[in-house]
Amino acid sequence: MCAPLWKDAALTPETPSKQFAVVVATDITDEGLSLLRGEDDLIVHTIAPTADALRDYLPTVHALIARDDVTIDRALLDAAPNLRVIGRVGASLNGIDIDAASVRGIVVMNTPGVSAIAAGEHTVTLILALARRLVEAHNSLGAGFWLLDRRRQAGTQLMGKTLGIIGYGRVGRVVAARCLAFGMQVLAADPYIREEQIEDRRIQLVGLKELLNKSDIVSLHVPATAETRTLIDARAIGLMKRGARLINTAFGGAVDADALHEALVSGQIGGAGLDVYAQEPPYNSPLIGMDNVIHTPHIAENTVEATQDLSLQIAAQVMDALRDEDYRNVVNLPFLPGVEYETTRPYLRLAERIGAILGVLARLPVRRIAVEYRGDDMEGLVKPLTVALLKGVLTPAFGESVNYINAPMLANERGIQVTRARGLHTAEYTSLVSCQFTLEDGETITIAGTLLDRREAHIVQINDYRMDFIPEGYLLILGSYDSPGVIGKVGTLLADNGVNIATWQTGRAGRGGSTLTVLTLDEPLTDGVLESLRGQAFVRHAHPIDLNG
Repeated sequence: MCAPLWKDAALTPETPSKQFAVVVATDITDEGLSLLRGEDDLIVHTIAPTADALRDYLPTVHALIARDDVTIDRALLDAAPNLRVIGRVGASLNGIDIDAASVRGIVVMNTPGVSAIAAGEHTVTLILALARRLVEAHNSLGAGFWLLDRRRQAGTQLMGKTLGIIGYGRVGRVVAARCLAFGMQVLAADPYIREEQIEDRRIQLVGLKELLNKSDIVSLHVPATAETRTLIDARAIGLMKRGARLINTAFGGAVDADALHEALVSGQIGGAGLDVYAQEPPYNSPLIGMDNVIHTPHIAENTVEATQDLSLQIAAQVMDALRDEDYRNVVNLPFLPGVEYETTRPYLRLAERIGAILGVLARLPVRRIAVEYRGDDMEGLVKPLTVALLKGVLTPAFGESVNYINAPMLANERGIQVTRARGLHTAEYTSLVSCQFTLEDGETITIAGTLLDRREAHIVQINDYRMDFIPEGYLLILGSYDSPGVIGKVGTLLADNGVNIATWQTGRAGRGGSTLTVLTLDEPLTDGVLESLRGQAFVRHAHPIDLNG
């Protein structure tokens, strides 16, 4: 049972600053809403999926949950300065300006695969309905006719026919499995699928042209991309068997409606089953009302079971993303499929802290970053670690507005070049993140870090200084001359000002030269204490850094 829309009298557009405002502009189940409303840090608004209903909530909304009947364009994003998460119910990303959202650092997520069974079963429903002329027979009997024309109403069997599946993803696999059970031969065309990825040897992977040439029924299961737009045009239709049938439950723009209409009239295409359209609602489509077209109003994913699963999943995903606990199914984050965020998070934290320390030490803007990742643990993490590193570097300049999504774009705008490196002169650890930063005047700063037990971040080197400290809390990075009495003088100065030292790590490049000390403090230094410290003859530089976030 779906909860009623736009009926939440106790809620207003004003939201307490310490809570997240979540706007649900679609119908999700009562269980999905209850999951959201049961959290103390969330205030939930349920509204109609219209621009007018959204307008009052945009200034304060932190997360927006909607389907593809809500267009999330640049104008909407500009009106929502606090928006952090866009949750799309279903797999489709139509109508979301992902580039604009990414520049703003907004997480865009969907729920792929949740409704694969529903969409696959609806596809098979359309195939069967076309094959057996089901709608025509239904309408004939409803009009009072019994076997009006037995020959004209004769259907065709699926057994022995060839089904061509374009796009062998989750839904395509569901359709293939069910049609194999009917005794059909199944072909699949997908440039991103390899032979070894097809577990059922009865399914033959072929090129698109061969699939069109051989299939009695062609079923589309492709995402909405520039590559798939009008994939089935007049030329593709001309390659199909005469009288073949076309099914589309995936992306309306994948089919040239005018070319399909002409082919249906000429008999080149024997029938079509459509659930999606280039324009929705399809009021001006030439395909609506044709005798050899079965059309449904974008309901392939609309089952009780799928709606429940989608509602619960999008609610959980949005909550986790708002709290920075997990980023499942986020389409504009640099995480690889199958890499769990919880496993990746300690590495991201390490890289981000390296960037933050650099941000404090650098006298001038960073122009180049050379990164080296060492160890089996780093496999598959190069891109997310680099993004985390950039986030740390840029946070002093941009504050909370920089995140894992927009950090690469902001770095590019500031002219920061990032390259992979090998052989940086860093400590010998089996697993190591090493970064060499080149400043505007050519000076370089090298920082390296590792994880202890794959959990706890440790910085093990800054330039030529070997050390080992945990990058968290209130730190003081102190450069001094290697002379007697430095430790006592620093300790006394801080003690006289009521500052307690939790840890002390010192590294030196050589005897009698310079040293670098990192202190962890129980409280931040006041400006006065910092100036007193910098005024000591043995101090070369002193940089406080707050890593409590």
